Amino acid sequence: MHKIWLIIQREYLTRVRKKSFIIMTLLTPLLLAAFMVIPAWLVTISDSAETVMVLDQSGLFADKLEDKKDLKYLPLAGSLDQAKTVYRETDNTALLYIPKEFDINKPEGVVIYSKKNTSLQTQVRLENALEKEIENQRFVASGMDRSTLEKMKANISLTAVSISDEGEKDNNAVVTSIAGVAGAVIIYFFIFLYGVQIMRGVIEEKTNRIIEVMISSVKPFQLMMGKVVGIAAVGLTQFLLWIVLSLIVVGGVQSAFGVKPPPTPIEQMASGRDAAYGEELDAEAQAQEDNKAAKMVSEGMTAFSNLPIALILGCFLFYFLGGYLLYGSLFGAIGAAVDNETDTQQFMFPITIPLIISFIMSYTLVLKNPDGPVAFWMSIIPLTSPIVMMVRVPFGVPAWELLLSMALLVLGFIFTTWIASRIYRVGILMYGKKINYKELSKWLFYRV
Repeated sequence: MHKIWLIIQREYLTRVRKKSFIIMTLLTPLLLAAFMVIPAWLVTISDSAETVMVLDQSGLFADKLEDKKDLKYLPLAGSLDQAKTVYRETDNTALLYIPKEFDINKPEGVVIYSKKNTSLQTQVRLENALEKEIENQRFVASGMDRSTLEKMKANISLTAVSISDEGEKDNNAVVTSIAGVAGAVIIYFFIFLYGVQIMRGVIEEKTNRIIEVMISSVKPFQLMMGKVVGIAAVGLTQFLLWIVLSLIVVGGVQSAFGVKPPPTPIEQMASGRDAAYGEELDAEAQAQEDNKAAKMVSEGMTAFSNLPIALILGCFLFYFLGGYLLYGSLFGAIGAAVDNETDTQQFMFPITIPLIISFIMSYTLVLKNPDGPVAFWMSIIPLTSPIVMMVRVPFGVPAWELLLSMALLVLGFIFTTWIASRIYRVGILMYGKKINYKELSKWLFYRV
């Protein structure tokens, strides 16, 4: 155990002292802040008011198109040729032409002229404005009023409550899904990122012949375990630093530049506006949308507080470490079996398939039916359970399923570590030989 601890210290200190580790640890929160500030800044630069000239020969839209804060309408009179001539002499965005024979029951013939290709946003906004006014006139022609129709619309919001032996608690499918998927995504990328680092570290030491010196003092199994755990500690350190530094930097950027954080999924669902096209609502509708958004956010916070946070964090740490150790040992075995990174592709593919499948399935079948047979078996099998079970935990998993999954993950880690150590003890001293699966299977039974 003492030798394994020394190897862990070496792997940890060697990597955290590297310039690349320090630079990436500090640079990532800054890049995150830049992703918040730069898009908002670019929008303010490019978001200038547009002016659209309108030639309405039908007279149906006279004084009907309402100006917005970033879109102005300029009515014209005369013929189409005269309007085109006037438009060419201006810097206005476009010329909207509505023919004299325009019929609200068969709206055709409207043309938008521009000096360059019309932007999608401008075209859609003009279409929306015309469609709204056409609908108003159709309501009037049929003897109805739009305000009366709006009052007749029903708006219902379901309150979700989960019933258990502990009582009734409010829940929210969006909050529950986010809590599960967030943990699964972190585990997925952590395994890939730092598992590959284990593999590259073994290949580097093998090609530099450093490992021959190290193997004279420690057993191959001790060397492999020390490397896997040491790199895991590096990853955890960097991960925690990213969280702390990101909170500090992002908070500072928001206060300094006045950048608002992006809307949460709950707020996006609550909003009935299409922000991409800058459509505005009247004061009453705006107030209703704001109240709805505030209610959904409040319900989301209540649902979040009702989640089993301690259980989710405990499961996250267990599957975070368990999944990494299981796959880390396999990545280490691959690094020991090859002489360069190019030869790793044939061995990495079978290992990464369960990870990729579990990641994809967590967004489809698991979220659709977290208690279904597919979700159950994928949360039990050790190669897929670190990701799939994390998605299921916030929805509620029976204790026996959770314990069975954890027990099988531990057994799976022990089994893969045994296989990896058998490959590792032979592979780290093998040079210049192309390895295939048949050769690897023989290594499992070699006596060294």
